[in-house]
Amino acid sequence: MCGIVGYIGQQQATPIILDGLRRLEYRGYDSAGIATLDGGKIEIRRAQGKLANLEAVLLQRPLEGSRGIGHTRWATHGRPSETNAHPHFAGGIVVVHNGIIENYQQLREKLRALGHNFRSETDTEVIAHLVERHYKEGGDFEGAVRLALGEVRGAYAVAILCEKEPDKLIAAKLGSPLVVGQGVGEYFVASDIPAMLSHTREMIFLEDGEMVVFTPEAMRVTDLSGAPREKTAKTITWSPLMAEKGGYRHFMLKETHEQPRAIADTIAGRIVEGEGRIHLEDLRLGDEELGSLDKIFIVACGTSWHAALVGKFLIERLARIPVEVDIASEFRYRDPIVTPRTLTVLISQSGETADTLAALREARGKGSKAVAICNVVESSIARESDGVIYTHAGPEIGVASTKAFTTQLVALFLFALHLGKTRGILDAERSRALTAELLTLPRKVEEALLLDGAIEQIARDFVGATDFLYLGRGNQYPIALEGALKLKEISYIHAEGYPAGEMKHGPIALIDEQLPVVIIAPGNDTYEKVISNMEEVRARGGKVIAITDREDSDLSDKADVILVLPQIADELMPILTVIPLQLLAYHIAVLKGTDVDQPRNLAKSVTVE
Repeated sequence: MCGIVGYIGQQQATPIILDGLRRLEYRGYDSAGIATLDGGKIEIRRAQGKLANLEAVLLQRPLEGSRGIGHTRWATHGRPSETNAHPHFAGGIVVVHNGIIENYQQLREKLRALGHNFRSETDTEVIAHLVERHYKEGGDFEGAVRLALGEVRGAYAVAILCEKEPDKLIAAKLGSPLVVGQGVGEYFVASDIPAMLSHTREMIFLEDGEMVVFTPEAMRVTDLSGAPREKTAKTITWSPLMAEKGGYRHFMLKETHEQPRAIADTIAGRIVEGEGRIHLEDLRLGDEELGSLDKIFIVACGTSWHAALVGKFLIERLARIPVEVDIASEFRYRDPIVTPRTLTVLISQSGETADTLAALREARGKGSKAVAICNVVESSIARESDGVIYTHAGPEIGVASTKAFTTQLVALFLFALHLGKTRGILDAERSRALTAELLTLPRKVEEALLLDGAIEQIARDFVGATDFLYLGRGNQYPIALEGALKLKEISYIHAEGYPAGEMKHGPIALIDEQLPVVIIAPGNDTYEKVISNMEEVRARGGKVIAITDREDSDLSDKADVILVLPQIADELMPILTVIPLQLLAYHIAVLKGTDVDQPRNLAKSVTVE
């Protein structure tokens, strides 16, 4: 949530910053602003609402200058308004900030007592005033920023300009992501890679407690005490086109249809064919360490938590290690029992999710090794973990996750196979059979996507519903949760996911002629039980949408709509069954006219608690 873009070089900053902010819209925001420094003077333009509103302001009152910072704000302190929008200015200092300053009230009171006047309700404005105060006392921009950041408590990523030192741009981070882009005679800084990809692929990932000072000719990275830090740029292989819509109406639809490619990329190079062996290049945990494990925690938030629930089924079935799944925001507050023989697996699309990062630090502080599953190279969670399994989904712009989720499931499957083989649970024959099934997955996802037209018609039939119920058993229960979440996120229709066997313990009271019930019924060992649940729904007048891989003539009497998927090993079936649920949510949202890619109140990357 929130997005920062900064630029210093020879070009006009405003168009570069606007383009970068546009590429960060997926993070969620309610206002936007830009500040540029030209001729020793800072000017600011801000607007509530979408970037189009800011662009309209800039048409009337353009901004000049080759140094600038911009921001898209998702309100935490203070309502969405032009006054509360970033950048914030005080005495020649202008700041943009992501994160939360926990002690801002105390700092504000202290600064007011010293004569400072505040214009906004935000926590961010105190940073501008602190830097202003220290600059007046010492006359050193870098030193003033260090002293100001030493006074704040909480999380931040900041970019700061100073009228009296116009050839410097300073940025720093603690707990919020910040990436530096290296150009020729120019530098960029942003919250995420896509903001800079059209200008450079050479990126430096800042660590917590690091500060970077840019001039057009050079950059220096130090810690907050001023000690130099050596940093090496990494070349990002994503192309700018990967973050464009490519002819699709919405990013979410594009990303849904990119899943065969994303899954193939996540598998590529990781299967030793003929042996059924898995090669995880960045896992960095040896066979002896993996063999000694007696418990695994999987910790995640939102959609990634649903992936974690599927991961529990996979690891317990294929590696026979007990697995406990935690919502990251709860994990560190319940004092979990963690030992050196516990492995903690953190799942995060961005690798910057604040609650998941805090859970990682809690687990490692208690002696656990940690493995990250994430999509962003050199993200905070990836860097702080002992090992990492990268998904190769490419940039995911739509707030409602699609390809990031399915590639997380693939990563978990690969990890479960590797654990099972390492621990002697899976023999060579079973491993070869499962890896052979995995290699068919991209093609079978393509087949599932061919249901798009039929699902669009189903959406037309059910778009008027005010509630949905999703039911699944075993490893399909998390998919029921995920299907319900997708519908809630982008169509704003109330939806519940439930274990099918629990329906009679309460949710059955909701069923009437107006309630669509989506029932996931693959032909596994719970098939007959799920069919019984389907009959219970029909007996009470509910409308049944069945998702199955069986051509079963009996189903036509038990379901109003049947969607038939290709068959695959049960361990991989959740990756297929989620596809029609993604498409159903998408088409209903489009018919309702909601903002599919940027649903209200949501952000792509939740980088504050």
